[in-house]
Amino acid sequence: MHCPFCRYPDSRVMDSRTSEDGSSIRRRRQCPECQARFSTTETSSLVVQKRSGVIEPFSRDKIVNGVRKACQGRPVSDSDLAVLAQKVEESVRASGAAQIEAHSVGLAILEPLRQLDEVAFMRFASVYQSWNTLEDFEAAIQVLKVDRENQASQLAQ
Repeated sequence: MHCPFCRYPDSRVMDSRTSEDGSSIRRRRQCPECQARFSTTETSSLVVQKRSGVIEPFSRDKIVNGVRKACQGRPVSDSDLAVLAQKVEESVRASGAAQIEAHSVGLAILEPLRQLDEVAFMRFASVYQSWNTLEDFEAAIQVLKVDRENQASQLAQ
């Protein structure tokens, strides 16, 4: 890291802190040449490879916009969608890969969306997983019912 004051090609890290959302690291540095102190913010890059082969930077906004369509008419706020996008990003970054397939991002959306709103989950999953028959919907509804019963029995214990 070059010193912004004297352009010396090195610096010493004095302190490091993770941002509140965990997406970046703030480092306090000192130049060994001029003794000036300065801060840097470091973020890791994450890119998404689409089916077409196109690679683009990961974007929470794209997740929010895609899920917003499934949540249309549902009691889901913009802040709920922002939290969902943050959970998805944390899940994707936890894989440790710098490049991830778009399909993996879609899979990472499903569980947080199911927890947020089951109807929105069904809408999103039906398009994302290309459900074609009534049986596809019935199978998904049956899984949701079993999950709900399991949660209720755990709470009762």
